Amino acid sequence: MPLVRVSLLKGRSAAAKRAIADGVYEALRAVFSVPEDDKFVVFHEHDADGFIFEPSYLGVAHDDGLVILQIAISDGRTVELKQAFYRSVVERLQANPGVEPRNVFINLIEVRKENWSFGDGVAQYV
Repeated sequence: MPLVRVSLLKGRSAAAKRAIADGVYEALRAVFSVPEDDKFVVFHEHDADGFIFEPSYLGVAHDDGLVILQIAISDGRTVELKQAFYRSVVERLQANPGVEPRNVFINLIEVRKENWSFGDGVAQYV
C-alpha cells in the first residue's frame, strides 16, 4: 500500500539508491506490517538548484546528504507506531548506505484505502 518518493541530490550510486529503497521497505514491513512484495519506490534526483533546503531547521543540521522521503500510506497508525517507523528507517539508512540520521527527512501522507488503485481501474482495498 505505500508509495515512497525519494528526493535527493544527483550523484548517488545505483547501489546506494537500492539500499535506500530496501531500507525503507524493510522498515515498512517490520513496523507497519506492509505485505510482502508491496514495494513501490520512485526516485527524484535533482541538481543543486532544484533541491533547496534550510541547512538548519528545528535544531537539525542538514547538508547535501539530505534524503527526503515522502510516503503515501493508508491511514490508521498510532503516533507511537509512526515514531518507531521513523527510528527504524533512520537506523537502516545509517547502516546502509550510510545516510547520517540528521539527513533523513520523512513525511507521511495518510490516505483512505479507497484512494488506491494498483491497476485495472479497480480500487483493490475496497
